[in-house]
Amino acid sequence: MTEWSSTSLLADRDPEWRQVLKSNLRQIDWSESLQGIVDKILDDKPLTKQDGLSLFSEPNLFELGQLALLHKKAMFGERAYFNSNVHINQTNICVLACRFCAFRRGPKADDAYALSIENYLEELSKFSPYVNEVHSVGGLHPEWTVDHYADLFRRIRSEHPHISIKALTAVEVKHLAQLSNLTIKETLLRLKESGLTSLPGGGAEILDDDVRAIICNGKESSQEYLDIHQTAHEIGLPSNCTMLFGTIETATQRVEHILQLRDLASQTNGFQCFVPYPFLPDSTRLPMAQLSTGQEILRVIAVSRILMDTIPHIKAYRMNIGDELAELALQFGADDIDGTVQQESIMHLAGSTAPLNHDMQQLSKLVRNAGCIPIKRNTTYTEFEEYVAPKPIKRLPMA
Repeated sequence: MTEWSSTSLLADRDPEWRQVLKSNLRQIDWSESLQGIVDKILDDKPLTKQDGLSLFSEPNLFELGQLALLHKKAMFGERAYFNSNVHINQTNICVLACRFCAFRRGPKADDAYALSIENYLEELSKFSPYVNEVHSVGGLHPEWTVDHYADLFRRIRSEHPHISIKALTAVEVKHLAQLSNLTIKETLLRLKESGLTSLPGGGAEILDDDVRAIICNGKESSQEYLDIHQTAHEIGLPSNCTMLFGTIETATQRVEHILQLRDLASQTNGFQCFVPYPFLPDSTRLPMAQLSTGQEILRVIAVSRILMDTIPHIKAYRMNIGDELAELALQFGADDIDGTVQQESIMHLAGSTAPLNHDMQQLSKLVRNAGCIPIKRNTTYTEFEEYVAPKPIKRLPMA
């Protein structure tokens, strides 16, 4: 039962969060390297690319984290969010072959698969009593058009009406539009009418076409990614957005990526959550990747929170960074840790070792260990309730 609700624009933020932030910023003696940025925030001046680069080179990681945490607390207080979801990757067959991807298979590979609608629903039925969201992304199947997904979403809506559908990355939408001889808007309208709730943010990688030409050649361009999400927002489909870091990108390219998303969010108010996650090297084909330390992951999350004032939530994606680092990230500006997940393929084939058998009680413990209040949310960040773990059953002593 929902305890409280919020508008999609606020997404549970304090409407006066900017004033709260300013009040808290004034109570701290900041180092010289951060004082100029703090002054700009106090003066309501937008942070620039140069400010972003300064944040990435800030020598005091803990002070940087403090600045990000104050942003998070001004918006959400001590709250940290999760939901009950399952990932079902509908196919690993893909017409592309991105160099960083360990999930993709060609159609003749021994372990290639494509779930029929019946197979998909059979899989979902295993988790339906325990989740309120299904998250589905996959390869670009050479034969599946928009009709296939419209049929699938209608069946999900009919058989599992309590489950919201977060599915199809921007490049999947582009692929469906091309196969179906439809515009992007026509494709998204068909999908929305059949039951699609929101778009995930995957596939942004780095919004720099020189980088994309090396790590994901053939995928949508940087501008196409932005345009597809803008179109989704314009027809009332909210979305997340992402950044894959630790491949071959520079700090400048990271900052430019963040600012492009920030600028689009200021126009559409359609991005709900930004999900920065590091490249996982196992089983992939990108030997020149830089990789990311734990400190670098925390830095990216903190910088993202400070720069991205137009996107409500920052996710510490525990499927990628693991539970321990996700817990720490809640003190570096992140306010969301995704959900119970139950099963997931893409990150785990790439090397993730995050556990998949979490229930809400375990997630709430992770959140409380980070000093936060666990809040169960819906997919679109409009319905919330504090999660209180059930008390353990007291067993009577044996006679």
